[in-house]
Amino acid sequence: MAKSKNKYYVVWAGHETGIFNSWAKCQLQIKGYRGAQFKGYENLDEAKRAFESDYQQAVSKARKPKLRAPEQLEGLAVDAACDGSPGNMEYRGVYLPEAVQIFHVGPVEMGNNNIGEFLAIVHALAWQKENKLNLDIYSDSRTAISWVRHQWIRSKLPHNKQTQKVWQMANRALNWLKQNPYQSKIIKWPTKDWGEIPADFGRK
Repeated sequence: MAKSKNKYYVVWAGHETGIFNSWAKCQLQIKGYRGAQFKGYENLDEAKRAFESDYQQAVSKARKPKLRAPEQLEGLAVDAACDGSPGNMEYRGVYLPEAVQIFHVGPVEMGNNNIGEFLAIVHALAWQKENKLNLDIYSDSRTAISWVRHQWIRSKLPHNKQTQKVWQMANRALNWLKQNPYQSKIIKWPTKDWGEIPADFGRK
């Protein structure tokens, strides 16, 4: 993963709120704070404008997907984001080609990106089964695609009290995979050719 370009961090909900000029300072405000709301920005002006609005408004604007894939492409695109490793993890799925969000889970404390990507794929499979669909599923994570195909989770995320919820979610998803055969193709999103996956959270 490329080094983050963010130099300023807005905290809307944390031990203290405001604009902080380093990830370390931001982390002090959100660590251990349930329901923390924060986002990074490359410059101070952007951070100030974001802080003047509310969290949902700022995040929704950042998440607006830009579809560069073929316009006729139909399927589900999934992605995850994690602030730190471990950190607050979330994932979502969008329907293509309109890039309409169909599910979003999180943030969940003490997760990591690979598990989030894995959960997103399995959630998409389960959603399709529930809705009697069989669409291609796109993910930009080779690791998560491999875990789904092999029906295993090979993560270094520790098993402890803090990560208990994430591991419960991961093991439940793994059990679903083993009990539910599926026909959908799971395809690696070609980021180099098509740009960021439409489900991207825009926090790189």
